[in-house]
Amino acid sequence: MVLDKDTAKKTAELLLQINAIKLKPENPFSWASGWKSPIYCDNRIILSYPIIRNYVREELAKHLERMYGKPDCVAGVATGAIGIGALVADYLGLPFIYVRPEPKSHGRQNQIEGVLEQNQTVVVIEDLISTGNSSLNAVNALKDAGAKVKGMLAIFSYGFDIAEENFKKHHLELHTLGDYEHLIEHASDIDYINEAQLNTLMEWRRNPSEWKK
Repeated sequence: MVLDKDTAKKTAELLLQINAIKLKPENPFSWASGWKSPIYCDNRIILSYPIIRNYVREELAKHLERMYGKPDCVAGVATGAIGIGALVADYLGLPFIYVRPEPKSHGRQNQIEGVLEQNQTVVVIEDLISTGNSSLNAVNALKDAGAKVKGMLAIFSYGFDIAEENFKKHHLELHTLGDYEHLIEHASDIDYINEAQLNTLMEWRRNPSEWKK
C-alpha cells in the first residue's frame, strides 16, 4: 500500500530519472526466479545520487516516525536495503541492524548482524517488494530472535497479489513510497512509454509468472 499518491508520483519520477527502474517491453529482462519481465528495478542505484538518496531517506524516516513512533531499532534486509536502512536509522538517531537471507556458514553463524535485545521493537526497511517471501523471511528471523516487529516500509512494490496475501498471512503492515501502478501511470503521462509499450506492461502485470513463457 503506497503511503500517498504525491509521494508515489515523485518516487516514480526520481527512479526513472536515474534509471533505477528500467522499462524494456521489447527486450524483456530475466529475473532470478526465471520470470520474463519488461521491468527491472535496482534501488541500490539511489545511493549514488545524494539528492535523491536524501529524499528517499527522509520520506521513509518521516512516515516511519508518524506511523510507529521511534522503535528501539531499524532493520534493513540484506543486501539491497542495508544502505538505505542505515541512512534512515541515522536520520532518526536509532540503532541499526540488518538481516541476511540465512545464517552465515562460518564464524558466529549470525543471520542478524548488530545488537538486538529480547523484546525490542523493530521497523524493517526494504528496497523492493516482489512476492514478499524474502522480506518476510527476514521478519521471521527477527521474531525468532525475540524482536517485536511493528511493520515494514519499502521504496517500491510491484503490487503483486501474492505479496498482499503473504503479508496478510503474516499479519504485517507494509507501506511503500512507490508502486507499479503509479510508476506506469507517470511513465505514460510524460511519454516515457508509448501506447503499445503501456499495453505490454499492463499485460505483464496481469500474469507475470506466465508472461512470455
